[in-house]
Amino acid sequence: MQAQRKGLDREVIIIGGVVVIGMIMAILDATIVNVAIPTLGAEFHTSISTIQWVMTAYLLALASTIPVSGWAGARFGTKPVWIASLALFTLGSCLAGAAPSIDWLIASRVVQGAAAGLIMPVGQTILLHAAGPGRIGRVMSVIGIPMLLAPIAGPVIGGAIVEETTWRWIFFVNLPVAAIALTLAWRLLPDGAPQRGQRLDLRGLALLSPGIAIAVYGLSEIGSAGTVDAQALALMAAGVVLVAGFVAHAWRFKGRPLIDVSLFARRGFAAAAATNFLLGIALFGSLILLPLYYQLVRGESPLDTGLLLVPQALGAALAMPFAGRLTDEIGARVVIPFGVVLALAGTAVYTQIGPETSYAALGGALFLIGLGLGGTIVPSMAVAFQSAGRAAAGDATAAINVIQRIAGSIGTALLAVILQRSISARIPGAGSLEAVQSGPRADVASELASAFGATFSVALALVAAALVPALLLPRSTTADAGAPAAPGTPQSSRS
Repeated sequence: MQAQRKGLDREVIIIGGVVVIGMIMAILDATIVNVAIPTLGAEFHTSISTIQWVMTAYLLALASTIPVSGWAGARFGTKPVWIASLALFTLGSCLAGAAPSIDWLIASRVVQGAAAGLIMPVGQTILLHAAGPGRIGRVMSVIGIPMLLAPIAGPVIGGAIVEETTWRWIFFVNLPVAAIALTLAWRLLPDGAPQRGQRLDLRGLALLSPGIAIAVYGLSEIGSAGTVDAQALALMAAGVVLVAGFVAHAWRFKGRPLIDVSLFARRGFAAAAATNFLLGIALFGSLILLPLYYQLVRGESPLDTGLLLVPQALGAALAMPFAGRLTDEIGARVVIPFGVVLALAGTAVYTQIGPETSYAALGGALFLIGLGLGGTIVPSMAVAFQSAGRAAAGDATAAINVIQRIAGSIGTALLAVILQRSISARIPGAGSLEAVQSGPRADVASELASAFGATFSVALALVAAALVPALLLPRSTTADAGAPAAPGTPQSSRS
């Protein structure tokens, strides 16, 4: 029987290939522009504080539309939503590449991010339905490829494009890939039967999406300013209040909320979500530290910096297939804590970095972090889906994706704030990273390296904290069928 198969058959591999093509585009565009920020600032004659919205607007739009993905896939069918999202992303890429002004470019990035917020969770739902519950670990290893490798490939590809051609090809490069993805999706993806009775949770949408966007915006403002601003804190607080209001609303809602909060009453889902959240803050947040260290302290070019990040991708690629298989066979409670320990070992090396730390040591530590990523993030997602059950795959996908995006945003802002404060405490007059770059690097390299080490210490503590929920994961990899539903919510309405 199909449910008893453990390997991935040809149909699932084909569907996985189509889904991965679209997800790679969406995730690449979250990082590919990072190395082009100075070029874009000169092109549009604008400040760093303005040009950073090319990145932030994309992430905010992405986080805001993810909660709608579960309803959209159920209401209109996963295949039509997937194809429409790819088409919208392609339009955003065209607009961004042709942007005549900074305002046009930022608006185009919003279009791209809104589409990406649907592409990733809907694609995951398509693949999970095709594979069935017995092969979720292996399927998540396939999905994990773009999630873990694309953020590393982004700076490399972006650096090569900026150095060899115009920045506009950072966006135009999506067009041929999108054409292939749209053609394959139309021909090969299974038709998902729409559920015509599905109604959008408008109150939940009014609370959750603005809440996420406002909270992340507040964090972005603190990260860019490098100081704790009262207005930014007020925005963060307002966002948290809106999200809390959504949780209260969803818990009592009798229909299908944007995010099924009753999933968090299941031990496996809650523990996996907490593990994902803490690791996402620490490890994905560290992605902002690594390029800055190589460029500010070691003086590397954007392209060389991207190449120096490759060991992390290699470690993740090596760990993911084994981690997925072991999660299916022996359970995530054994696999994930071991992956956390590997990530701890690699991160610990970066807490001791100096201006002349050997590249061999840095690369080896980054390889360990990659092994930890591949051995934790993907299996924790797999156990979350297993705990939720196949009927709730769409709801679980949306919830986990929101958690990951929020964790990544929090990690970026948090570690940026800590790094800026560490630099300011060690280098008088260094009120911004621009001020650091303008002076002789050799004069401040030691102090800068010390500031990076202190910031990585915070990341280390967050990785260590992830051990707690990882050890609370259930031994079984089957769904928690007996988990309670939210009060006032019929169990059938959540499936």
